[in-house]
Amino acid sequence: MSIPAGPSIGLIELCSIARGLQVCDAMVKRAAIRVVRATTTHPGKYIVLIRGGVDEVHEALKAGRTYAGNAFIDTLELPNPHEQLNHVLDESRRPQLKALGIFECFSIAATIRGADAALKATDIQACAIHLADGLGGKGYFLFTGELFDVESAMEAGLAQVGTGLLAGSEIIARPHPDFLDAITSSQH
Repeated sequence: MSIPAGPSIGLIELCSIARGLQVCDAMVKRAAIRVVRATTTHPGKYIVLIRGGVDEVHEALKAGRTYAGNAFIDTLELPNPHEQLNHVLDESRRPQLKALGIFECFSIAATIRGADAALKATDIQACAIHLADGLGGKGYFLFTGELFDVESAMEAGLAQVGTGLLAGSEIIARPHPDFLDAITSSQH
């Protein structure tokens, strides 16, 4: 059965790989969702990222929380994510760099929450989102636009990250033209 992309995304992070596999199974058995990513992350965490209808994602996450028990770290339920967020969760893009905003979070859910808020706040373009692997379980989001838009998007994104979950944030007003090639080639 093919599950459409849907208007909602959900994510659950766990500190146990074994429990993460059980949680993923429980989530797909509970509702008609599409698993976008179900994988281990460093250090020894497990994430399940899903898409589907708003009600289906809600039900799947409810099942995930029930099965997670004390392995639960964080969760995200995001109805109607920004279109660019959907794109960078599946693959990286190479936009023309103007000013560059970067924020880094201690959880994957906080990274996605902040990215969605930044994208919805003003006219910016998503460059990439990197989640967990090789990052000690952290995530970061890169976006570009006019400097004033990047500043406004940064403010909106950081407001949604959550207390204690921001690892760092930077704005590069005028990045060098070769910079995008360097940062995208180092991510793969």
